[in-house]
Amino acid sequence: MSQRQAPMWSSHFAFLMASIGTAVGLANIWRFPYTTGTNGGGAFVLIYILAALVIAMPVLIAELMVGRRGRSSPPEAIAAVAKESGASPWWRHMGNLGVLGAMLVLSFYAIVGGWTLAYVLKLASGSMQGMDPGAIAVVFDQLQSSPGLMLFWHLLFLALVIGISSLGLAGGVERVVKLVMPMLFIMLLLLVGYAAWIGDFAQALRFLFTPDFSKVTANVVLEAVGQAFFSISVGLTNLMVYGAYMQRQTSIPRSSVVIVGADTLVALLAGLAIFPIIFAFGLNPSEGPGLVFVSLPVAFAQMPAGALLGALFFVLLFFAALTSAICMLEVPTSWLMNKTSWSRRQACLVAGSVAWGLGVLSALSFNLLGDVHPLGFIPLFADKTFFTLFDYFTSNIAMPLGGIFVVLFVSWALKSRFTADELGFTQQSLWFRLWLWTSRLIAPGALLLVFISKLSPTFHL
Repeated sequence: MSQRQAPMWSSHFAFLMASIGTAVGLANIWRFPYTTGTNGGGAFVLIYILAALVIAMPVLIAELMVGRRGRSSPPEAIAAVAKESGASPWWRHMGNLGVLGAMLVLSFYAIVGGWTLAYVLKLASGSMQGMDPGAIAVVFDQLQSSPGLMLFWHLLFLALVIGISSLGLAGGVERVVKLVMPMLFIMLLLLVGYAAWIGDFAQALRFLFTPDFSKVTANVVLEAVGQAFFSISVGLTNLMVYGAYMQRQTSIPRSSVVIVGADTLVALLAGLAIFPIIFAFGLNPSEGPGLVFVSLPVAFAQMPAGALLGALFFVLLFFAALTSAICMLEVPTSWLMNKTSWSRRQACLVAGSVAWGLGVLSALSFNLLGDVHPLGFIPLFADKTFFTLFDYFTSNIAMPLGGIFVVLFVSWALKSRFTADELGFTQQSLWFRLWLWTSRLIAPGALLLVFISKLSPTFHL
């Protein structure tokens, strides 16, 4: 089957909004605050920012570069640029890993996206107003323990993603991200302003921006590197597919700086929106994943206009999940369109249906399949349900390995004249040499340590 001509972004703004939307996801607004809380605050934030620039950005540049030069879905784009440089065609399997990984991530990501929709309704209705902490914890437990509710919200979230994507790049993806991303920033700023007014903003500033290096260990550094990498959504070739739609005149280095900067800014603003409330209401900043779905609703239930502010927060979280999920679906959709004669709508529906089927297993692992451990015969996976297994495989194996492979591929396997051409540099320029050696040594070395630390719970530096 001959490859189809890739569509193009209508403007640089549309590309940036879509790419920032991919990077800005649940990892920024849900995971970053509790990861910061459990790793000591300010020192972790500083290491996170450095890691985003030195480790995650080279991978982002590499993905966009391969996507634009190959002008196709990730496996085909990788194969095309490998052939151009005389590299092994086996590199294309890195793209196949990305297609599989994106499908798996979307399957369970849509479950958490469904939770955000459920909580928008719960907070907006005022049903949680005045509840005590115990009752609010029960609400979350009831959601997870109900197969019907879990499947309903999961299906609704995925249906929205499939519907938007099936409308096409211009009619669906661009239209949504150009509306949603500015709204996300506005809502986040409003929440920061409200948190500064009602919460303990001074303590939040000290917690986030006053480094206490006595709390820094080698494993805290690895956690910060991992958070920066996962936050920017690289490693699974997600942004490679958006790079395939880039205009030739768009600068990849400048765009990457904007994407990483916006992603980091959202993470910091999320911290400034959440921690003042956490401190003001005497909650624990190191609560873990329950920080957003249990601890924050406790605060919203006690504050003035808490129902409105709580609903606004979960709308924000939903927008972040939606824009990331749209890009995840684009990876298998573009691959199917290149491999078959299907229309975009058909490819979206098939890819979304597969993600839904996998997601059913994950949704039921909170209730009916809670005691099922599909790879229980392997000690590393002995206690993992479908949800935790899919999460573990993508976050701890596929993403770090994908990141390592893509920077090694671009910096070692491809000819330097091609990569320099895509970046708009000469091969002798300082910026090109800095990017090249960061991609050859620093980024893959750091990601390898993250990979080992995630794969082995007993690993310590």
